[in-house]
Amino acid sequence: MRSKPGSSAVTEGIRIEADAQFLPERSEPRQGLFLYAYRIRMANEGTQRARLRTRYWKILDAHNELREVRGPGVVGRYPDLAPGERFEYFSSCPLATRWGTMEGAFQFEREDGTPFEARVERFFLVPNAPPVLKPAMREA
Repeated sequence: MRSKPGSSAVTEGIRIEADAQFLPERSEPRQGLFLYAYRIRMANEGTQRARLRTRYWKILDAHNELREVRGPGVVGRYPDLAPGERFEYFSSCPLATRWGTMEGAFQFEREDGTPFEARVERFFLVPNAPPVLKPAMREA
């Protein structure tokens, strides 16, 4: 049985699922550009509201070159998830090599101001991963 290139983890009631898809039509392998789209799905499976504040990514390419990315929110938004609510977004990651990995964390805050991190387990940026984008989204 083949393992899936995506990941899923639950931290303090917040489930984070991640997977990625290679975009050959937007990549330039001869110039060392391999573009991946990735999808993040987050769901509040806990009993308390949580609002996303920041993101942190650890991106590793096939040459073991590490790139770290930190920033506020995700795609310009700060999802505020009540118990049972979900949020999904798509973004992209350029790599200098044909494959790599991503992992990280989202900093959330409870209604009372208590911060916590929801981890994003390692997922793989590989050319043969199943599609995550609908055909119309690939052109955007």
